[in-house]
Amino acid sequence: MYDVLLQQFMSGERGAGQSLNIGALSRELDVSQTPLREALARLEHTGLVEREALRGYRVAPMMTRTEVQQLMEARLLLEPKLAEQAALRKTDAFIAELREAVDEFHQSAELADIETEGFDLYWRSDDRFHMCIAAQAGNRFLEMAYGALGGQIQRFRLFSKFGRTGARRAAPEHTAIFEAIAAGDGPAAAEAMRAHVIGATERLLGD
Repeated sequence: MYDVLLQQFMSGERGAGQSLNIGALSRELDVSQTPLREALARLEHTGLVEREALRGYRVAPMMTRTEVQQLMEARLLLEPKLAEQAALRKTDAFIAELREAVDEFHQSAELADIETEGFDLYWRSDDRFHMCIAAQAGNRFLEMAYGALGGQIQRFRLFSKFGRTGARRAAPEHTAIFEAIAAGDGPAAAEAMRAHVIGATERLLGD
């Protein structure tokens, strides 16, 4: 049920802010309410679903302009440092995994805005890329801080950018970050990550 609902969010079948009535969903999807409740609880943890007292669940609303800017400010405090530390702590296994995420992102770039499968690959490869860097940085408190932002970054990707991901422009930014990290150049990795976070935000606000 988690995957079914997530796919519906990605396709736009259930839009930002839409009510998610468990009884109605149970009848529509022909499943019991227990797996639906479990799926909605998981989705709430990601930030893609919100629960309102006495009203139940709803798809998370679109981010406001202020929220987008504040999220950028928070990311800029964390992600350049994570990229810098990941570059200094690189391993062959880490670089191989990061390369796979970059390759997947490039595969999604041409299709992310025109088909659900392309958007799915974009969404997952982007998340994998950033989470991989956070994990490799070697500071569990910074990684936890990034993880705490994870749900809001998912909102940024999924709802605010659906149909206009800017993936084709983001792909070279991912490559620049990867190349700096692979070279073990911490300051260059930090600067490339900073440029990427600002670029992604400016593309969204420009739209």
